[in-house]
Amino acid sequence: MVKRDDQGIVIMNFSGIYRGESFYEGEKTTWVEVQGLPGSNCYCDEEAYVQLQEKIREFPLEGIHFIDSGNYHYMSRIWLEKIKQPFRLLVFDNHTDMQPPAFGGILSCGGWIAAALEELPLLQEVMLCGPDEEAFLQVLPEFKERSRFLSRERLRTRTDVLTFFEEIPTDLPLYLSIDKDVLCQADACTTWSQGDMRLAELLEYLEIVFRRFDEAGQQILGTDICGECDPDQQESSASNDRANRALLEIFAEKRNES
Repeated sequence: MVKRDDQGIVIMNFSGIYRGESFYEGEKTTWVEVQGLPGSNCYCDEEAYVQLQEKIREFPLEGIHFIDSGNYHYMSRIWLEKIKQPFRLLVFDNHTDMQPPAFGGILSCGGWIAAALEELPLLQEVMLCGPDEEAFLQVLPEFKERSRFLSRERLRTRTDVLTFFEEIPTDLPLYLSIDKDVLCQADACTTWSQGDMRLAELLEYLEIVFRRFDEAGQQILGTDICGECDPDQQESSASNDRANRALLEIFAEKRNES
């Protein structure tokens, strides 16, 4: 049996990068040790998939899950299996993560949203904020039909941004997934190409979502956060540490208010 903390802060240690950060100091956290797990970097093979399911089996969906770099963003798909009611998914990411699998249906960091839409019948709709317009054009029609997009270009228009977040339906609970590669290089250092969003803007958008769901009496089911840098870039991870702390604090404030 896994010993769980009452705050729901789970840190999944795939690469070791979190050992050099401090955002979690003073918090009640639970570490899931998966460093060096074969078949888990960028692509998740069948054996790794089974092991990861087992590693998080005893954890509740509620809370905040730090899942390392974007190489492991497919962990969101595995966490989503715990949801037992119809829901929507809100993703902040500089990429669509809706690429068709390159290897026979294997789960990947670049295709986990597509896999969730195909395989999870309770997932009703995806709201995706961050990728550029060209990336959206490459998404398959069957995924577009079940998605709402706020592109990198439209993020520069305040009216478009506020309309997108104010129009997210609140009739179903929501799961949040945040890849820090949606942030500019001043506010994060990641393993993938990055967007233009400032950390302060991301926090503002989350506040809008929290407010609207609180007013509707609707649940935020859980949250995962990725977007760390490679371990050999540890000296560049200070911005990630600050961003992780800011995100942890805003979720803690929401938890205290509820």
